[in-house]
Amino acid sequence: MASSSVTLEITNNELVHILRTPRDQYTSSGCVVLDCRPFLDFSTTHICESRNVNWNSMLRRRSKSSVVALEWLIPDKALLGRLRRGEFSPLVVVDERSGSLAELKSESVAQMLLTALQNEVQTQICFLQGGFEGFSEAFPDLCYHAAVNPLHSVEPEPIVTGRRTPAYDQNGPVELLPFLFLGSAIHSSRRETLAAAGITAVLNVSSTCPNFYEGELQYLRLTVEDTLVADIRACFHTAISFIDSVKKSGGRVLVHCQAGISRSATICLAYLMHTQRVRLDEAFDFVKQRRHVISPNLAFMGQLLQFETDILCQG
Repeated sequence: MASSSVTLEITNNELVHILRTPRDQYTSSGCVVLDCRPFLDFSTTHICESRNVNWNSMLRRRSKSSVVALEWLIPDKALLGRLRRGEFSPLVVVDERSGSLAELKSESVAQMLLTALQNEVQTQICFLQGGFEGFSEAFPDLCYHAAVNPLHSVEPEPIVTGRRTPAYDQNGPVELLPFLFLGSAIHSSRRETLAAAGITAVLNVSSTCPNFYEGELQYLRLTVEDTLVADIRACFHTAISFIDSVKKSGGRVLVHCQAGISRSATICLAYLMHTQRVRLDEAFDFVKQRRHVISPNLAFMGQLLQFETDILCQG
């Protein structure tokens, strides 16, 4: 299916007008902005309500086709379906800083996305001149900026005994996604901390940490030991399904183990890799920026690498 028109180049001011147009004035569900920058860059700052596009290079290498399918670029299956059904108009493609369509290289993610949209979607497609860099400089108030973790010193992994709270646990759990938080048993034990973060569900990745507020919050326990023989990979799909169910219900989930360093970090990394379709190193850097003490044990890292191969090779 071909798109309904050629790709239009639009300016920052034109995009602002589109974004500020009330949705009830559209015949569709309104505009959607597709950001082609790397996941780590997107997660740090992006146009509010924009969606990230990821390039699955491993899948491309396995294919004999030179045409890039839209499903390889859009990790969110629900969004992919809505795009193909033509529910959004216009679609605005944004890269880092390209001034025009003529500047795009054929192998760039933005060009591959535009080609895939033209082949598969019947709606108006636009390209933002100057990319995110130009837009964020002109309209910073329309962009999301992730909070920076002020703690940089790394302490050894603590044993939570109640005698002292590590510096990195003195505040609340860290937000990885609007509905996904990573923390420790200390965070899971503090009702006021959970309430402040809007936590409605807890994923307890341990065999010993109590579920403190059963009856008030939704719980799932995954009994995993932090050892080199533990098979945490067997829990990935159960964990992902639980987190997705909380997201779908409009809730927020805290993933924790004892220290919030190895087991719970591994689960969060697996979730990001699966849902955002990013490589382990990119997901690791993203989480490390937010909770600097994460350190999955060597066996867990090996299982995450195996998981990376599985999910990035899925068609």
